[in-house]
Amino acid sequence: ELDETGAEALPRRTPAPAWLPARKGEEGDFCLRSSDCAAGLCCARHFWSKICKPVLREGQVCTRHRRKGAHGLEIFQRCQCAEGLACRLQRDHGPPDTSRLHTCQRH
Repeated sequence: ELDETGAEALPRRTPAPAWLPARKGEEGDFCLRSSDCAAGLCCARHFWSKICKPVLREGQVCTRHRRKGAHGLEIFQRCQCAEGLACRLQRDHGPPDTSRLHTCQRH
């Protein structure tokens, strides 16, 4: 197919589905993947759907998975720690291994 100038017309792009918002999702908006969410948010499971949730900051509780793929088993997923932070066992002043709580900490 040729356009008015005689050049080959580019194929038309299929429009995005009507349910997919044109803007990036804000906290609490439904999503399919983290790229659907605004900066500082990730797409994580909340009951049986997925919503945009905030990426975790320093000191916030995080989930450390022992088995690859275990993240998909959670009903309430948390986002990963923000850049420059890692999910590590929280060190308390008590005896070692009494707390299994993990928090986002600087590398």
